Order: sequence, then C-alpha cells, then structure tokens
Amino acid sequence: MNKDLATTVHPKRCISPISVSDNTAQVGQVIDRLGYDSLTYLIAAGSLADADALFTVLLEESDLSGSGFTAVADEHLIGTEALASFQFDDDNEPRKLGYIGNKQYSRLTITPSGNASAAVVSAIALLGHPREMPTANPPA
Repeated sequence: MNKDLATTVHPKRCISPISVSDNTAQVGQVIDRLGYDSLTYLIAAGSLADADALFTVLLEESDLSGSGFTAVADEHLIGTEALASFQFDDDNEPRKLGYIGNKQYSRLTITPSGNASAAVVSAIALLGHPREMPTANPPA
C-alpha cells in the first residue's frame, strides 16, 4: 500500500490568514484546475471573537480566469456550502468543500455577517489527482 499523499496533491493559496473585524467579504484567489482532476477547499477558522458572527461560504466557477463567475450548483459539490460555513462558536475548527464540476476556474468567498470583532480566517485550495506526478515540492 502506497501511503504517499505529498506527491499526489498540490496546495494553492486561496485566502491568506487574515483578521477580519467587519462584514467585508473575503474573496479568494482564482484557482486554476488545469492538470488536476480534483479540488478540495480547506478552510481554517481561528479565534472568532464576536458572539453573534456568521461566516457564509460561497463557491463560484467559470470557464474564464477573470470573469463570468457563477455559483456552483449543489450537484457539483462534495459537501455543502452550509456545512463549510461557520459561526462565532466554531473557534479553531476546520471545514472542507469539494468541487467536482467541469469548469477550469473556481474561487471561494467567505462573507461575515454580524461581525464587529477580530476573526481569523484562511483557506487553501488542494488540487489532487494530477495528470503528471510527482507534484512539485515546494509547490509553485
């Protein structure tokens, strides 16, 4: 049994760790799936200080890297955006959301509501099932 995961995945920065103290949407980097057959977003919530804050996750897709983004249909997700979303009492809990659609580009957005205190959030896009292995280390 091959236990190697490192050479079969490729992490990409989506949302760098940031402390958000208002309701500004955190729009992730556009992720290009070219060369990979699977994609999972990994979301990390750090300290969430506001007692009534909600953080809603949205995944969008497009055939173009700079425009035409639309919400991903539920049947093209592994998990749900609701399960990937989090709230004030989910401190230090990770979330994940898989994409199985056919578009080359996607982007993740985390939108706070009711947030007036520092909340630390971040996200990584994990590309998998590469067409060429091993994947680069460190990732490019």
